[in-house]
Amino acid sequence: MQLVRLVDQDRPGIRFVFEGRRCDARAGDTLLTAILAGEGGFLRRSEFGDGPRAGFCLMGACQDCRVVVEGRGPVRACVTECTPGMVVRRA
Repeated sequence: MQLVRLVDQDRPGIRFVFEGRRCDARAGDTLLTAILAGEGGFLRRSEFGDGPRAGFCLMGACQDCRVVVEGRGPVRACVTECTPGMVVRRA
């Protein structure tokens, strides 16, 4: 886990699927927040080393946090709101 949720614990919980595993999020979370705060922990492995990557700009300007959402195709995780039942995989 790379992020720890300190506030907004009272927002309704939602569930989605990331890499075949059921994950928990809070209503209003972006996919990036939900993935990094949950068991997914990272978006991809760095092509320049063996470390995990978690996005770069965090505002939708780059492609570093791209994931694939079933039925929608590739999206930027940092600006895509997580919705209940969403099925997501690493790009």
